[in-house]
Amino acid sequence: MSVLKSVGVPESAGEKESLTEKGGLRGQKEDQVKSESRHALMAAGDERPGRFGPYGGAYVAETLVPVLREVEKAYAEAKQDPAFTEEFGRLLREYVGRPSLFYAAERLSAQLGGARIYLKREDLNHTGAHKINNTLGQVLLAKRMGKTRVIAETGAGQHGVATATACALFGLSCIVYMGEEDIRRQRLNVLRMRLLGAEVRSVSQGSKTLKDAINEALRDWVSHVEDTFYCFGTAAGPHPFPTMVRNFQAVIGRETKEQALKVLGRLPDALVACVGGGSNAIGFFHPFIGDPSVRLIGVEAGGKGDEPKGHAATLGLGEPGVLHGAYSYLLQDDDGQILPTHSVSAGLDYPGVGPEHSYLKESGRAEYVRVGDEEAVRACEILCQTEGILPALESAHALAYAVRLAPELGSEKVIVVNLSGRGDKDVETLSAYLARRDSDE
Repeated sequence: MSVLKSVGVPESAGEKESLTEKGGLRGQKEDQVKSESRHALMAAGDERPGRFGPYGGAYVAETLVPVLREVEKAYAEAKQDPAFTEEFGRLLREYVGRPSLFYAAERLSAQLGGARIYLKREDLNHTGAHKINNTLGQVLLAKRMGKTRVIAETGAGQHGVATATACALFGLSCIVYMGEEDIRRQRLNVLRMRLLGAEVRSVSQGSKTLKDAINEALRDWVSHVEDTFYCFGTAAGPHPFPTMVRNFQAVIGRETKEQALKVLGRLPDALVACVGGGSNAIGFFHPFIGDPSVRLIGVEAGGKGDEPKGHAATLGLGEPGVLHGAYSYLLQDDDGQILPTHSVSAGLDYPGVGPEHSYLKESGRAEYVRVGDEEAVRACEILCQTEGILPALESAHALAYAVRLAPELGSEKVIVVNLSGRGDKDVETLSAYLARRDSDE
């Protein structure tokens, strides 16, 4: 068995955990988590770097310990460097096109009745999704560190496209690992990555989806630590990635708060975002964590139903364990083996979740619900036909829950949905899904 070690946070008495090759780490019980303060939600993460309550850490091969510390140190220094923060801000404005719009979905709201729905239009960003916020920050950091080779994983292809875009902008080599099944589902984004100069490496192991792409990227990183930077695509993985990715994505929530105060004169009543690994949601939620009047609602992929292997509802139906270097909720069997997942959306088809989401769930600050394939596709159709906007299937899960919730609330209430990406990439998937639906009817 490879030597694994938790780095980035000191072990306290009674906190030693054991790992097995089967993957599941079964240690802290739910009541231990809930006994922690439900109020100072960010304090645990700030006082113990890399931890959100009991979640997080860095359970990695010994080879990666020095490189993770190198990334952590470089990021800590970059955050304090005005030149870095100013360059990142300039790129967000001039290259991404931020701030993204705060859009009143008036026809959708009128059709549903009840609460007014606003959309945070991350789909209008350069490259078509929220992913570019993170990749520009990380690739800028990679260049600062003197790395010449960038690797990434991707599921729906949006993170791969965004990483390839940032590497093209900065003149760095780019390799993207992508599951064979996701390559089949997302051929348009594969072509985009290759046009941007990236090498796309197909992963045929396991379920041939995002989990397996991350596995291969980590193997690559272990072998090329000297010249390679791993641009992690979501707020999961070993420390410092959950914190770093969250901070790069928090521009979404900061803008939303400022725009809501300007347009509405107050904060919204609820924020709704899809959750796979959870980067768009944690960036959206984070600036509002200290505002208890704002409900934070994460929407997972309910897939075909609650039976094992039929969904990707990690927070709703999983339990804590270790996956890809962090202690968080995940989908595993009784032996600690990672379970296969299913979602119509490639970007939500992941058996883990970022550790901060696990803490927000256990603390009660955020709610996590699930939406199935059919409900997400119908929400996609509704938005197309009421607002002329084609959302990504990932974003359609969040939209579907807003469609469900709005009629239950009064007309004075406001829901903001993070429309994390556009749906051009999903046209082939939608075409096949609708054809099957028509044949069944």
